[in-house]
Amino acid sequence: MTQVHIIGGGLAGSEAAWQLAEAGIKVRLSEMRGSGDMTPAHQTDGLAELVCSNSFRSDDAEKNAVGLLHQEMRALNSIIMGQGDKNRLPAGSALAVDRDHFSDGVTKALSEHPNIELVRERIDRLPESGLTIVATGPLTAMTLAESIGAATGEDSLAFFDAIAPIVYKDSIDMDIAWMQSRWDKVGPEGDGKDYINCPMDQEQYEAFIQGLLDGEKTDFKEWEKNTPYFEGCMPIEVMASRGPETLRFGPMKPVGLTNAHTGESAYAVVQLRQDNALGTLWNMVGFQTKLKYGAQSDLLRSIPGLEKAEFARMGGLHRNTFINAPKLLDSQLRLQKAPHIRFAGQITGCEGYVESAAVGLMVGRMVAAEIRDEAFPELPQTTAFGALLSHITGGADASDYQPMNVNFGLFPPTEVRVKKKFRKEAYTNRAREDFAGWQSRLLNNSATA
Repeated sequence: MTQVHIIGGGLAGSEAAWQLAEAGIKVRLSEMRGSGDMTPAHQTDGLAELVCSNSFRSDDAEKNAVGLLHQEMRALNSIIMGQGDKNRLPAGSALAVDRDHFSDGVTKALSEHPNIELVRERIDRLPESGLTIVATGPLTAMTLAESIGAATGEDSLAFFDAIAPIVYKDSIDMDIAWMQSRWDKVGPEGDGKDYINCPMDQEQYEAFIQGLLDGEKTDFKEWEKNTPYFEGCMPIEVMASRGPETLRFGPMKPVGLTNAHTGESAYAVVQLRQDNALGTLWNMVGFQTKLKYGAQSDLLRSIPGLEKAEFARMGGLHRNTFINAPKLLDSQLRLQKAPHIRFAGQITGCEGYVESAAVGLMVGRMVAAEIRDEAFPELPQTTAFGALLSHITGGADASDYQPMNVNFGLFPPTEVRVKKKFRKEAYTNRAREDFAGWQSRLLNNSATA
């Protein structure tokens, strides 16, 4: 008998389903892809498909907030982190994955779990009863979005996520490009040469910027014209419009890189990161774009080393929808007007693969505790989980709520003043201690329930 209905088989929905199923709770997981419906950005019907980058970003749990979140998720048996680790690719200190093998692994684990019923169906309305988790992500079907709007009394907010192009490696001219991680940093799966770097001199850079500004862009529909962008997925041409040097201090920054062919630093650098286990596909780091395909391919082939580039996927654009979570949800991510419904993932206004999965993990654990009549201990805001949850459920300003990645700005300051160069380690050391205490309370509550 189904005890929890999860709508959406992305990273958050998959993680929530896994946590509940592992707790012995029966789950119905509804995913519309595979039923004849598809989103503008997805290409497969696989669960937890990665539609943009293949990177889970930094895996450094000592000095990086998302790396700390990785660590906390691993401690709670996260399927997303488990499959991420199993399918990781060299990417310096980052955790990048083979997107196809990763999705296949998640799909196999969930579809074979005895407590999960995977159903390919589109859900158009919020259920009126029964424990429900809505994890439909940034591409929520319009019919369901309208139902959410009706239930909350709030118009859904929307912005655009732009998708970066992917290049076939054998079409890159390595007599011009070279392999190097920034500052030669060596990650757990890499060797300090994990990125392909394409150099630009000042004249080439300035011509490229002009091409971005002049290139033909994707037309907007009337209802899309005033849709804001999230800073973390800003299209490269929008960044260029903010000033000619913006990209040199963003995705095209040359610092920490030395041209292996000349021994000199370039004026600007375009980086590509491995996108699959075979090493045949490489994505252009930070090159999300809404340029039309013709203008896009012409401009990208003006980059030194990419003159003959062949693209496995051109850049694109898709809509992202999220709710005003600080206003609508309680501290356990329940819809205040209908507490049998919880929200998880990007639809709550968190941003990023890892953050979406983390919220799904939290919701899964919260629902499991509710079903078992256990207390779910309050997450300390000093932990990565707690900082993210606090932001979503009240830490952010509801009047101007925007998507947010986990970052140390969401953590409370340390009680003892720490020098700036040691501050990140102070945050992570405190987080580990407080997370261990919280996890112990969670286990004790489960044992005594």
